[in-house]
Amino acid sequence: MTTENRAKMGVIGVIVSIATIGGFMFGYDSGVINGTQRGLETAFDLGSLGLGINVASILVGSAIGAFGAGRLSDRIGRRGVMLVSAVLFFISAILTGIASSSEIFIFGRIIGGLGVGAASVIAPVYISEVVPADRRGRLSSIQQVMIIIGLTGSFLANFALARYAGGSTEQIWLGYAAWRWMFMIEALPALVYFLALLMIPESPRFLVIKGRNDEAKAVLTRLFDEGIAERKTLDIEQSLARDHHRPKLSDLISRTTGKVRPIVWVGIGLAVFQQLVGINVVFYYGATLWEAVGFTEDEALLTNVLSGSLSIGACLVAIAFVDRIGRKPLLEIGSIGMALSLATVAYAFSTGVPGPDGTLVLPGNSGLIALIAANLYVTFFNASWGPIMWVMLGEMFPNQIRGSGLAVAGFAQWIANALVSVSFPSLVEWPGLSIAYLGYALFAAVSYFFVRAAVHETKGVELEDMKG
Repeated sequence: MTTENRAKMGVIGVIVSIATIGGFMFGYDSGVINGTQRGLETAFDLGSLGLGINVASILVGSAIGAFGAGRLSDRIGRRGVMLVSAVLFFISAILTGIASSSEIFIFGRIIGGLGVGAASVIAPVYISEVVPADRRGRLSSIQQVMIIIGLTGSFLANFALARYAGGSTEQIWLGYAAWRWMFMIEALPALVYFLALLMIPESPRFLVIKGRNDEAKAVLTRLFDEGIAERKTLDIEQSLARDHHRPKLSDLISRTTGKVRPIVWVGIGLAVFQQLVGINVVFYYGATLWEAVGFTEDEALLTNVLSGSLSIGACLVAIAFVDRIGRKPLLEIGSIGMALSLATVAYAFSTGVPGPDGTLVLPGNSGLIALIAANLYVTFFNASWGPIMWVMLGEMFPNQIRGSGLAVAGFAQWIANALVSVSFPSLVEWPGLSIAYLGYALFAAVSYFFVRAAVHETKGVELEDMKG
């Protein structure tokens, strides 16, 4: 009988569903900025650089949160870090909504970023540590589905609130403009997330690291039959460092060579390439981008909803195939698809001409080509690099260095995210959208060769058997 058949999938399903609420919060907090930029510019009198800083300020917190969460999870536990992130999401939702200045808004977004960074790295590792190996890819991929549902939820909320108010800068309830409520309504799912987390157990791998083997076995008995639970507890204990010291950052250095372990560089490469293909340009600046080529605010926000819906469908494709054909083939297919679709977007924008009011206009069918190609790009990303990068970061590191490996890779991911996001508004002005998208296309092409050369398949491998 397989481990999958002996796993208590009902219990595991509930635990995974609660853990991935963090993905929803991650997605909503990242995507809500998309429909609020007109309000930010008006309220805080921002230019292109100021807007870029306000939009990307969340990424400062995210980088710190990702690095700190990986290490903190080895001290207070995976669930403990998720509880902290829920509190941070709640505080951020209120603070950004009522901010009276750009400085207060940036502070609130950094707090939210701490939660985003923590949720981004801890939910995948928690899921990978409580599910059977033969379903780990599918169940870990649900995190990306929830991220996209969160993004799409923010797009829908932005669209609905803006339409209800007659524009994102118009006031609705309690004297606050619609764009402010786009942030504040996030407080409700943050509260649900916190309360739901109280009902799930701590990761058994963390409990063994802390020497709480009886508690770990009790958790594993809730997830598998007793025989499997006892064997897994022993396997986890044996997979840790021989001297059973507490996990630390220096574990990333090989004792044999004195250099950073190769698996750490692979994790950093996966994390960075996921951002250098420019995906968050679409998620953070989608509404502004489509308004720049002639869409109304209403049409631009609705286009975001379309992109989000396609993303959810693409994530379901990844879930269907990740445990069948593996992680590496999906990454390779995604790299090729993204490179081609991004190159097409670059071509479409290269045909643009200034309109009567100075804004970019795409002649003929170029606007339609750009729209189709951009959504193909989003589809390829979310069928491959979107979920698979997080799946691999959650499972590829040996138990002893999983927290530290995630800390470093997660930090690199958010730094790359910040560089892409902050630079985009300036790139729109010079050298232009076409060159910017061509650059993202080149990074997508390079990512294919990186995967071919450096990434090893992890499909079906037990966490205790991961090599690093």
